[in-house]
Amino acid sequence: MSQPEKLTNNQKKYLRGIAHGLNPMIMIGANGVTESLMAELESTLAHHEILKIKIASADRDERKEIVQHLVKESGALLVQTIGKICVIYRQNDETELPLPRN
Repeated sequence: MSQPEKLTNNQKKYLRGIAHGLNPMIMIGANGVTESLMAELESTLAHHEILKIKIASADRDERKEIVQHLVKESGALLVQTIGKICVIYRQNDETELPLPRN
């Protein structure tokens, strides 16, 4: 099963339900997005498929740019953003989280 290009509302709702109980696995601090952070993001996404990320930046526009950069560079899909927390999803070849069809 391949990664969808876009998530439907039902798929986002399903993934938000899964992410609700997760703690942030990646924390982006004052250093922002670094090469080591991107490497950690890549390995964590490969293992977990769905990630909750906390961004410490106080500026809303800066957080939005960081989220867009993370999604673009990782090939993941944005599930949701609430305040300083975002949830992204990237399906593995052998997925453990099969998405609803619609």
